[in-house]
Amino acid sequence: MEQYALLIAATLNAGTVLAIAALGLLINERSGIVNLGAEGMMLCAAIAGFATVVHTGNDWVGFGAGMLAGGVLAAMFGYLVIWLNTNQFATGLALTLFGAGFSAFAGVKYVQEKLPERSSFSVPGLGDIPLLGTALFKQHPMVYFAMALTAFIIWFLFKTRSGLVLRSIGESPEAAHSLGYPVRRIRLAAVVVGGMLCGLAGAYLSIIYTPLGVEGMVSGKGWIALALTTFATWRPLRVLFGAYLFGGVTMLQFHLQGQGVEIPSQFLSMTPYIATIVVLALISRNPALIRINMPASIGKPFYPGS
Repeated sequence: MEQYALLIAATLNAGTVLAIAALGLLINERSGIVNLGAEGMMLCAAIAGFATVVHTGNDWVGFGAGMLAGGVLAAMFGYLVIWLNTNQFATGLALTLFGAGFSAFAGVKYVQEKLPERSSFSVPGLGDIPLLGTALFKQHPMVYFAMALTAFIIWFLFKTRSGLVLRSIGESPEAAHSLGYPVRRIRLAAVVVGGMLCGLAGAYLSIIYTPLGVEGMVSGKGWIALALTTFATWRPLRVLFGAYLFGGVTMLQFHLQGQGVEIPSQFLSMTPYIATIVVLALISRNPALIRINMPASIGKPFYPGS
């Protein structure tokens, strides 16, 4: 039973990276902006966070550096697509390519670096519960932050006036503009917040999840996070559950290898991406479900003068 408790713990840990990034992208898309640059932002944030911890020895400063890196890149993306009306998809892909190259260049000297030893985390009084404590209550605080963030975004989007304005901009920026709302500035704020969350996910990846400074460490997680928003039909709670689902698929390959299952390791490594394709294919069979929940103006440029 202990091995299953460890599998659940690893699933929550792996899902946290996807959940935080996907929640950031959900905020982007709720405002009508599609950012395909998540992978690039996460890569740059990962090396920024890792390098910061190497020099300061403080994980939280590293998380801040990752958020700053993601926010700056997102602001650049936002200016291009919101004010200069460049193509959102092409600009996002360019951001991913830039992030991959820049992170590889900047991270060369950190490949051999090691992070300082850190103490283990445990929820007082709950971490000692047999099996359950190992599975749920000995996680890094960022795991619980992802859960709290999901609850906050649900409250913000569906219970506050600001969330209503954000969703209305995602549905019809022209109507929101006619009512006097600064559509461009609100969209930029949403893009920057989304970028900061992608940056936080990237920093968590390099500092806690796989504490290494290696090239390409994100390994497609930015693309999976992007797919998660569609998988979850733009609902925050579904994003969290979807992240844990894909996190579980990722960890299952290592669990099966540890059990001596005779399956080629290359095939097991493919499982998270196969699961992504299968889920998206199944969802696409019901276009009405996507159409009902998808922001109407997603991916469409907005011209205030028109």
